Amino acid sequence: MPGIKLTLSGRADPALSERFAKNLTELTCAVLEKDPRRNTVTIDYVPHDQGFIAGTSLAALDRNSFRLEVTITEGTNTRDQKIAYQRQAFALLAELIGNVHPHSNVHVIDCSAVGYGYGGITQEWHYQHRNEGGAVHA
Repeated sequence: MPGIKLTLSGRADPALSERFAKNLTELTCAVLEKDPRRNTVTIDYVPHDQGFIAGTSLAALDRNSFRLEVTITEGTNTRDQKIAYQRQAFALLAELIGNVHPHSNVHVIDCSAVGYGYGGITQEWHYQHRNEGGAVHA
């Protein structure tokens, strides 16, 4: 159940947001082996004059930037999967956005199964009850 939050420089663009959501969902589910039906994506845009790297605005730097945060349940992915995801997500976003500052970043955030969930139910509960009634919720 990954929660994906993308913050990027620029003006809101619904068509581009759809493309980001689709591509990030596909990549996240493929590399981190997640179920796309339980995936959420939130996209925020920050004007270039309100985003800063090393104290200088992106407008002054004439660069684009992003911050990608992907929340997953701790222990569900290997170190190698996370490394591959970091590399592939950065490459994907750099290609889609263009002129990306190298300090744009990707964060894979491991959350404990009892501190993370959906529908008011923890991932731990979903895991413990995954085979009851034939439903898999995790």
